[in-house]
Amino acid sequence: MLGPLLRLLSGCGGVWPTSPAPGAASSSSSSGEDSEGRDGLLWWRDLARCHAGDVSVAVAQANQVLEDQCCLESAPPLGTVIGVFDGHGGPEAARFACDNLFPNLRGNPNPNATHLRCPPPKTDRRMFDLLAEVSSGPQGVTANAIREAFLATEEGFLALVSRLWEARPDIATAGTCCLVGVVHNRTLFVANLGDSRAVLGKKVGRTGQIAAEQLCSEHNANQEAVRQELVAQHPDDPQIVALKHGVWRVRGLIQVSRSIGDVYLKHAKYNTERIKPKFRLSEPFTKPILSADPSIISRTLQPNDSFIIFASDGLWEHLSNQDAVEIVHSHQRAGSARRLIKAALQEAARKREMRYSDLTKIDKKVRRHFHDDITVIVLFINYDLLAKGAARGQPLSIRCALDY
Repeated sequence: MLGPLLRLLSGCGGVWPTSPAPGAASSSSSSGEDSEGRDGLLWWRDLARCHAGDVSVAVAQANQVLEDQCCLESAPPLGTVIGVFDGHGGPEAARFACDNLFPNLRGNPNPNATHLRCPPPKTDRRMFDLLAEVSSGPQGVTANAIREAFLATEEGFLALVSRLWEARPDIATAGTCCLVGVVHNRTLFVANLGDSRAVLGKKVGRTGQIAAEQLCSEHNANQEAVRQELVAQHPDDPQIVALKHGVWRVRGLIQVSRSIGDVYLKHAKYNTERIKPKFRLSEPFTKPILSADPSIISRTLQPNDSFIIFASDGLWEHLSNQDAVEIVHSHQRAGSARRLIKAALQEAARKREMRYSDLTKIDKKVRRHFHDDITVIVLFINYDLLAKGAARGQPLSIRCALDY
């Protein structure tokens, strides 16, 4: 399958046609590769320099209201922090996590954490000053600090649900997967809730080939290990996992077993007649069904570690790990994230026996019948720079600029 995809991408330049983002002029680096733009339901930042190397970002919308969110912050001495937040049941939990997880990581919670965001906030110099606090504090960047940031974000969203429960009970059924990567010096941390995925592209000796290595475990009930974990955690619940329309789901409702939000499956007082019937449980529960405890790995980066793809499951529904790393490896860095999204949409169109050009003409909401929202961040690792401990360039902040 990959051969035709690569030929197709090469034949059409590999990426969507470039157009400036509305209200923002395209920007260019000294290499002429750093551009930001938008084409319909696609937004991108083709290539930018960060303190870990270079980064390419793109987001494609399919839902009526975009449920994916993403952000990147890079500044010394912390390093580079990447977040991909794949929402479900509405955009509220993904927006909340995107706004609050990084501040919680640096130990400086967002003072507006109990309010819903409307437009994306602009990042100012204060963001970078506060990011530095993580590595200057007593713990620094550790797996425990990351775990505590996830749990603080969960507690913050629960407080928001409690405050809005009377006026907006449906917020109790909003949740989000969370994928966070931190590159601090030569150490990489990857923390995950749900089924987004981080995949490392590793050079294979001097062969010129690239190999894929998945860096995080996924928490999706379609995986047998996850079902076994749920059964072990809920031995008295015979319906903890159920096969519904050919898909394994937790309590027959949701595929992911870990998330931020989804408080209707964590606190019984929010699973009442106030929420939509499709989310209600017929039997009460006494302990949380879903968890907000992330899986976290850490590793020392090596010279043959070339790049990392952080992406929501909308990408991985259509591309294998190896296909994805070969697409990145086989083309120039600029536009890598956009190119991966295009390859995924080409495959989505092929599965429905339609032309890619016809798929891209379908508007949001209807588009969700063909593919999910897709977020991709490709981080190209500059190992030599990290090994020297030398910061490069200005602080960088990136957030998706798609309208809601």
